[in-house]
Amino acid sequence: MSKRYALGLDFGTNSCRSLIVDLDDGRECGTHVSDYPSGEQGILLDERDPNCARQNPQDYLDGMVEIVGEALRAAQAADSGFAAEEIIGIGVDTTGSTPLPVDKAGTPLGLLPEFKDDLGAMAWLWKDHTGLSEAEEITAAAKKMRPEYLAKCGGTYSSEWFWSKVLHCKRSAPEVFAAAHSWVEHCDYVPAVLAGDTNPATLLRGICAAGHKAMYSRSWNGLPDKEFLSSLDPDLANLRDRLYDKAVPADQLAGTLCEAWASKLGLKPGIAIAVGAFDAHMGAVGSGIAEGTLVKILGTSTCDMMVMPEEAALADIPGVCGIVNGSILPDCFGIEAGQSAVGDIFLWFVNHLVPDSYGTTQTEKFEGLETAAGKQKPGAHGLLALDWNNGNRTILTDSRLTGLILGQTLHTQAHEIYRALIESTAFGALTIINRISEYGVPINQFVNCGGLAQKNPLLMQIYSDVTGLPMKVARSEQTCALGAAIFGAAAAGSETSGYQSIREIQDAVCGVSADEYHPNPESEGVYKEIYAMYKTLHDAFGTAKWSGSIYHVMKDLLAIRERQR
Repeated sequence: MSKRYALGLDFGTNSCRSLIVDLDDGRECGTHVSDYPSGEQGILLDERDPNCARQNPQDYLDGMVEIVGEALRAAQAADSGFAAEEIIGIGVDTTGSTPLPVDKAGTPLGLLPEFKDDLGAMAWLWKDHTGLSEAEEITAAAKKMRPEYLAKCGGTYSSEWFWSKVLHCKRSAPEVFAAAHSWVEHCDYVPAVLAGDTNPATLLRGICAAGHKAMYSRSWNGLPDKEFLSSLDPDLANLRDRLYDKAVPADQLAGTLCEAWASKLGLKPGIAIAVGAFDAHMGAVGSGIAEGTLVKILGTSTCDMMVMPEEAALADIPGVCGIVNGSILPDCFGIEAGQSAVGDIFLWFVNHLVPDSYGTTQTEKFEGLETAAGKQKPGAHGLLALDWNNGNRTILTDSRLTGLILGQTLHTQAHEIYRALIESTAFGALTIINRISEYGVPINQFVNCGGLAQKNPLLMQIYSDVTGLPMKVARSEQTCALGAAIFGAAAAGSETSGYQSIREIQDAVCGVSADEYHPNPESEGVYKEIYAMYKTLHDAFGTAKWSGSIYHVMKDLLAIRERQR
């Protein structure tokens, strides 16, 4: 059999990237990253509203040309025998929920001259929280009329999700809403562009976006019904007719590469294109997810992904971001949870509050902080933080929660705060683990992926000490793009790919690195004490019905500090 390659395209928060993978042995032959040029690090902001986060859809199209062309050149430079004609499938992952308002032809309104400067016409990035009040309305309406809708998405509808953003657009940018024939998720838009058919009525929609963010379920025959949507706004019910009736898993064929885009990308026309999905879900597949494995995608935010066989008796889990059949692996329930900010918290701290004594560049500051923080024992800084600088995604699902650093004195140093911030994200991760475990989902191993997992051993060791679990790290540095490539190969079909299932492809191309972190028993014991205080603050600030006392927290932190020093 001739060589077979797959191409994965990964559209992130600040950049997009590509990966060409050898389907025989998992060798990653070519990759390239392109930063989005628009706005601030690719994000269009509104100085009047800090909750606004949009993207320019032109960045997606221009970036795609660059990352594919450069990946092909890299592959050819690395292996003179490589040929672009041997790429059999293309997969796409994006952030989400990142919906775009489109016209009847499926063209994003932000690409039209009359809307080129209108933030409402752009892509509504996942981290856009302008629909806060709309999310609360949706949650309240569903509790009253359709509680089953909330049961599958953790009990609370989020401002990060589809309907909150669409409804907020209606109210904040009515001219955009009126001009929008339909709305398309970013992960559905890109495969449609590549296939040359962006018609909203005919392009395939992925179950990943539909199920986790748009309240789609087979249980109630698709999207929320018109009666429910009309209770929010009659125009939402009218819009439903212009959306979709069916959503499918990412192993399905979205189309084949059209002549126009084949020419732009330097590929042959007719290559299989898989249905799109979210980056975290495909990152989980690229990390080798299987039953019993929790995959944590560590980036600007984090996503925790697990699967359970579709025949399993799986209870609804309060506080998670959804349980959707087929959203990760086609024959399994996909369970999604996560934290709204992790890497973003560290970037905020370094960019705004760390003095130059730790270094003059961002990289130098991170290195200086990690070196100094790594010399401290757990609890020796006397600090405790809450990881809510961008709200809480799981388990409280409340974007109006904010960060906190407790225990500061006139002697507190920047590296101590840095360590406390890392610990806070580890405590948030443990809270998610505990919730999922409480509802009968077994966690046998923990695999981490993303730049933080690859480059921050202090963080990984703290995560192991806090959770009491070994931490493995995925072998690939591009697990999201790798997962997308896996689905591209699956969409090409078994006769072309040589594989009968997603799991067979995973076995061939996925793996973990030699780096593995194990809990230190002494540190684990100290962190159990501090986590009890974290949980007290978590419940005190995050739940309306909490009752108790936080009088002891500052004193207990000081006692641990004195003991550890």
